[in-house]
Amino acid sequence: MNGASREALAAARESLDALTDNTSVDAAKLAGELASVTALLDREVSLRRVLTDPAQPGEAKAELAGRLLRGQVGGECADLVSGMVRSRWSTSRDLVDAIEELAAVADLTAAQKAGALDDVEDELFRFGRIADSNPRLRAALADKSAAVAAKGELVRSLLGGRVHPVTERLVVRLVTAPRGRSLEQGLQSLSKLAAARRDRMVAVVTSAVPLTDRQKQRLGAALAKLYGHAMHLNLDVDPEVLGGLSVRVGDEIIDGTIADRLGEASRRMAG
Repeated sequence: MNGASREALAAARESLDALTDNTSVDAAKLAGELASVTALLDREVSLRRVLTDPAQPGEAKAELAGRLLRGQVGGECADLVSGMVRSRWSTSRDLVDAIEELAAVADLTAAQKAGALDDVEDELFRFGRIADSNPRLRAALADKSAAVAAKGELVRSLLGGRVHPVTERLVVRLVTAPRGRSLEQGLQSLSKLAAARRDRMVAVVTSAVPLTDRQKQRLGAALAKLYGHAMHLNLDVDPEVLGGLSVRVGDEIIDGTIADRLGEASRRMAG
């Protein structure tokens, strides 16, 4: 998002944080309601255009949103969305993207309150690895001709009872309403949102064998010192790296694997 939309989203995040800091607010329920509003505005193009029309007074747009949503969602959700439409958005789609993001953040907040945010982060990462290594599963989840309900049931059959309920809800929503994203893109976005709950960065670490607890602690401390942020490690084991570590933080890759060094040596010899 750029310009006005970025500022509007920042304000909406602050409002959401203020809401979910209140122990009486059910963050998981709020997440589901925000997801339903996302689906409504994604479907009703004319409505979202009205709600983001810069020529209309903010108060009038907020009143319209309140009338439409009250009775359909809880008061906290209706107030939050009404506040969002008072803001200025660069495009109507930005509003929908923002509400969808808040739905995910609300669910992650519910996990954090339950002391399960680390589990959810790890489960999202592992699900992505499973889907990436299983072409049939990935194709089934991405099949645009398949019924939405069927894809949702497939995810529930795979994850139900095996992961935290927040993980299951996030993946079901991503698969049934991808909104133009690939599964990998959606899972990466969720991982970043989860890390941001504690102002952390995410490092994807690939090693030939599992790291020991001491190695994980030392690596996490070293990366935190290097980047100036606490670091969450998503760990992957790949025997093909032969030895050493490959670390990816955002778009930056720190590759210290034997395979990489052998490849570099081969390129130099060939050159």
